[in-house]
Amino acid sequence: MNIQIIVRVALGIGFALLGYFLSGRYLVIDDPQTELGVRLVLAFFSGATGIFIVPIVSEWVRNWSSIFAKRVAIEVISQLHIPNLSEMRQLPGRISRRGEKDKEDGRHMNPILVDTSALIDGRIADVVEGGFLYGTLIVPRFILSELQHIADASNALRRGKGRRGLEILENLKKSKQIKTVIYNSGEVEGKDIDEKLIFLAKTLKAKIVTTDFNLNKVATVSGIKILNINELVNSLKTTLLPGEPLEVKIIQEGKEKTQGVGYLSDGTMIVVENGAKYINQSIPTKVLRVLQTAAGRMIFVQADQVEQKHESRA
Repeated sequence: MNIQIIVRVALGIGFALLGYFLSGRYLVIDDPQTELGVRLVLAFFSGATGIFIVPIVSEWVRNWSSIFAKRVAIEVISQLHIPNLSEMRQLPGRISRRGEKDKEDGRHMNPILVDTSALIDGRIADVVEGGFLYGTLIVPRFILSELQHIADASNALRRGKGRRGLEILENLKKSKQIKTVIYNSGEVEGKDIDEKLIFLAKTLKAKIVTTDFNLNKVATVSGIKILNINELVNSLKTTLLPGEPLEVKIIQEGKEKTQGVGYLSDGTMIVVENGAKYINQSIPTKVLRVLQTAAGRMIFVQADQVEQKHESRA
């Protein structure tokens, strides 16, 4: 406080002297006494200006500078999309004011469009609960309409698939792992469901989750990121190398008369050479080769170990 008084007094004296000397230089009065009186009055007002007005002006400048700096900082933060901590606490699931604006504008964090095939397949629910997907699952209205149409089909198998898809969708909406919304897309360009999905994915800058092979290829060519559940499952299957022993239960005959067919627990088909005569039996085999296709994986094995046992018994 003492420093402020000293500064104000010093400013007052400095402004008073400045006013006195400047008035003597530019003020021309014939009467010396009158001139001295006028100069003293001007010096007094100049000193008062230094004591009272200058600190007020400096305070105003400081406040204005602070406001200007805050506005600049807010603008920079909005351009950089930096989250605001207080808004994160008040708005769970939304990290900034921009997030509110994005929601109003129909944009979503990491949008993922859901295809009908993925809902009917059902494994998407397990993928979501496992925490492998994040963001917002978007189910367009035309996908929901197609699912309802399938659920109302006269064919029992088709009707069952549609109802399963609706049940999976209901479970996804209840999940706490991810946000699921029904998107009222309005009129969307495209002759069929696949074209509409691709158009909407480009509009929303979204990925598409599907199990449809044809949609996978068309969307990839169109520059859309595809999350194919079949590819995810195939990548997680057990790796088998040529020459590795494998116990196989043969269920049916293969395309060739000498072939038998079995399956792994994950559904992978196993073609057993010389295994046709061991139907309904579990036999030891040796892996010959693994064929990876877009539809899945096939393992070819040889039942030569069994052949050797039977030959020794004979």
